[in-house]
Amino acid sequence: MVEIEIDGEKIKAEPGSPLLQVALDSGKPVPHFCYHKKLSITASCRMCLVEVENMPKLAPACATPVTEGMVVHTQSEKVIEARKAVMEFLLINHPLDCPVCDQGGECLLQDYSFRYGADAARYQEEKRIVLVKNVGPLISTREMSRCIQCTRCIRFGEEIGGLMEFGMLNRGDRSEVTTFPKSWVNSELSGNMIDVCPVGALTSKPFRYKARGWELANRRAVSPHDGLGSNLKVQTLRGRVMRVLPFENDAVNECWLSDRDRFSYEALNSPERLTVPMVKQDNRWIETDWETALNYVAHGLKSIRRDHGPMSLAALASPQATLEEFVLLQKLMRKMGSEKIEFRLRQSDFSLDGSVLPWLGMKVEEIGKLDRLLVVGSFLRQDVPLLAARLRKAAAAGAEISMLHALDDDWLMPVANRLAGSPSAWLSMLGEIVCAVAHMKGVPVPEGFEKSVVTETAKAIARSMLGGERKAVFLGSLALQHEKASLLHRAAEWIARACGASLGCLTEGANATGACLANAFPQPGFGISLADIVSDSTKAFLLLNTEPELESANQPAMLAALKQAEMVVALSPFRQSLDYADVLLPVAPFSETSGTYVSFEGRVQSFEGAVAPLGETRPAWKVLRVLGNFLDLSGFEYDSSEAIRDEVLRGQDIARSLNNVSGKAPRFEQAASGGYVRVADMPLYFPDIIVRRAAALQQTQAARKPVVHLPAGLFDKLGLRAGEEVRVMQEKGETVLPAFRDDTLPEGVVRLATGHAATAMLGPVNGWIRVERL
Repeated sequence: MVEIEIDGEKIKAEPGSPLLQVALDSGKPVPHFCYHKKLSITASCRMCLVEVENMPKLAPACATPVTEGMVVHTQSEKVIEARKAVMEFLLINHPLDCPVCDQGGECLLQDYSFRYGADAARYQEEKRIVLVKNVGPLISTREMSRCIQCTRCIRFGEEIGGLMEFGMLNRGDRSEVTTFPKSWVNSELSGNMIDVCPVGALTSKPFRYKARGWELANRRAVSPHDGLGSNLKVQTLRGRVMRVLPFENDAVNECWLSDRDRFSYEALNSPERLTVPMVKQDNRWIETDWETALNYVAHGLKSIRRDHGPMSLAALASPQATLEEFVLLQKLMRKMGSEKIEFRLRQSDFSLDGSVLPWLGMKVEEIGKLDRLLVVGSFLRQDVPLLAARLRKAAAAGAEISMLHALDDDWLMPVANRLAGSPSAWLSMLGEIVCAVAHMKGVPVPEGFEKSVVTETAKAIARSMLGGERKAVFLGSLALQHEKASLLHRAAEWIARACGASLGCLTEGANATGACLANAFPQPGFGISLADIVSDSTKAFLLLNTEPELESANQPAMLAALKQAEMVVALSPFRQSLDYADVLLPVAPFSETSGTYVSFEGRVQSFEGAVAPLGETRPAWKVLRVLGNFLDLSGFEYDSSEAIRDEVLRGQDIARSLNNVSGKAPRFEQAASGGYVRVADMPLYFPDIIVRRAAALQQTQAARKPVVHLPAGLFDKLGLRAGEEVRVMQEKGETVLPAFRDDTLPEGVVRLATGHAATAMLGPVNGWIRVERL
């Protein structure tokens, strides 16, 4: 540490730290525009000029590193005059539209102009005007004439988002920040450009002209969309969610949000919101009261249990449900005598249940410090966008990242080694790495892997993972959903142990870890799998915050099971499942209920509702508690969600419970061959019931109707043109979709997204697939 003096106050600081950040951290309000603590330094705005003794000129505080004995004056007469001069230049071309600016009340330029701006302008010439450009449904550039060329948005795209979508055009007073011609901003992190803009040149299209910043009440919340557990500020006005911003937490999401977390709030005010209980009679939906609806449900469940036995009852939930909701849902099922409860709807291999409780394997903060990393089967930017940003930072710092995937996916970061092949060959590909590591370490090759033919890429991955100090192996969502997920896990576990690396799982949804802690899945001793649940033996389903026909591994089989059931009860914030449901119970989304999420790093985060439930909507934990009473079940006497949380977490050592180590030796099985395997990615804006109803997100390019991506050999063999429609067939159905050539796909692989109505009639997400020309 060094000691410096700022305005007469002695301050300790890290040597080499930017003087501006040291001043801000110590409560010295040095004005600035271009500086942002998470971005590189350009020193272009010159607003942070300060006087440093023994320096001949005023120095930009952002680009001046602190040194021992430095004496700084931030409010001297010379400094004030310089700031006034800079402000005059910045205001020369700035439009006088503060009364209608969405940034009003949150604008740095507005704030600083009160102290450093003049009461009259000397500049009389014509002001510069920047023409309006459409950059997509999320960001508005209608006021780019306000831009002061701080380049924060450009630097964010390059350094954090990994994609340069904004750039500077022209020179002098005609300079403007813009996109490439006729291009939209498509980054999954683009909304952060709105946050970093200090002057309201970039504003939120969905929020445009909806409210003023000082009118909004702030409530802290947690993102329901992925396992990172991003911290949110939910801003409300008159009982309505108006905007969502990041709540800064360096241990989780820093000061960023993914677009999925930021803009999905639009669904909370969707016309599809369910506000009163509804019951289907004579194939017509009738609104009713809560008592009638719950009586109807209780009577139906009791009758089905009497006629078909307790194991005819099942509950399916989204990993978006809270810990409290999972606790009551599994308790209700088990008190009724059924073990059929599941939240892992996209998985098909549950062989390691009871041996592992999957989690990230490390703290999120530690990811940026990794030296070596192997990621197996993950569309990283779609699965956990902000985790991808942390890995991007690690790669920029020199970390070697290796990929085992079904295609050469673009993670917007340097990837040292890429091993691509059909998912049916993933176990063999991991076997190559196992053999290479064993040979390099001089240890025995695990039984069954001796005949693996080791490629140069597998050797390079092995060398990489044996080097460095801080290492990890991550299993992505595609690996966890694989039909042989347990064997992939055991092979990855061996590699991690042999290389001295941690093993992590990138679980789906905000609360998959919490669901495991709540035991919201069939216990191993009963031999119940998802296939047993999704069968004709199940006669009643409780659905919690899920549309299973879009969120399961085998969507046609799921839909058939739901349609043959005698009763389907959907607990949802939205009008959904109208074709097969019998009862719709309106339950509160995350913004209208209290609850707890446990992130995939094991972080327990509780939150309160930001607004009151809409209409007759009730928190799901209250609905399940009262339903338990209607069913005459014991153990449903809770007064608050906190009481449920404390009951399940009291005395539970979460750090000890989380475990990725099965302790089982790797085992090799020969993969079937002779056809094309489907790789089903989950589109960025389709993973859950909230995102699917967010209007602006559904207008983005990432939300377009799925198309079929074919490897070059198959595309040429069929003699197709780009965009030509083809017939796609799986064991359960077929559809017609446009096809495009993808040179990153290995032969034997067809990429076709899941989670969308356009592909819901097809078979398993990792099953065999056929494509024919029409």
